[in-house]
Amino acid sequence: MTERKSYRFSKIGKASGFLLWMLLVTEGLMAQAASVTAPDGFVSLQEFLPGVHLEVRYFGEDNFVGAPVDGYHAAKVYVTEVTASALSAVQAELAEFGLGLKVFDAYRPQQAVDHFVRWAKALHDTKMKSIYYPQVAKKNLFRDGYIAERSGHSRGSTVDLTIVDLGSGEELDMGSGWDFFDPKSWRNSMQVLAQSRANRNLLAAVMSKHGFTGLKEEWWHFTLIDEPFPQSYFNFPIE
Repeated sequence: MTERKSYRFSKIGKASGFLLWMLLVTEGLMAQAASVTAPDGFVSLQEFLPGVHLEVRYFGEDNFVGAPVDGYHAAKVYVTEVTASALSAVQAELAEFGLGLKVFDAYRPQQAVDHFVRWAKALHDTKMKSIYYPQVAKKNLFRDGYIAERSGHSRGSTVDLTIVDLGSGEELDMGSGWDFFDPKSWRNSMQVLAQSRANRNLLAAVMSKHGFTGLKEEWWHFTLIDEPFPQSYFNFPIE
């Protein structure tokens, strides 16, 4: 009698284990599917705001890594819909003065952030140092906050952008380029000319007016204050 019970319990245990395994596999597949599809609440910025200028450098080689970045499969920009609406208001206000927006980056897949982390640990790879971080030792990029394992960009409501002249398409002089790792890129840096500081202040003022807050270390970086996914870090690729 004891042996029969033991055998029956063994079969039940195996069945339970199989069901648990199937559940884990199903959950894994669901998570994988979720990671490759833009969730509700995200939009393509170029479709939502046709007049916006884009320069998606992470899709190519002109960036601090010097190579296409993981997760950037197209020269497109995605943001949360509320962020796109706020950017539309910014664009409309600037247009009254013959100006517009150029966006370098917005939503950033977690896989891209992971790529940055791997690159930062490869201390021998400094081919883009003279362009993007000439005064900063690569070994200090983590310490100085230029590279981190999590980025607000992955929440979908952070954008890197500048102002352009709508007639010529030329960027206003901000005193340093986008993604330039240097104190010169701090919004209030006195290392740049007065006109560049004025241009930075114009960008900060119009973004603030429409619900964004800036990052003092990067004149180009802004996050929507009322972001819809403040605790979520997405990983769907940009297609």
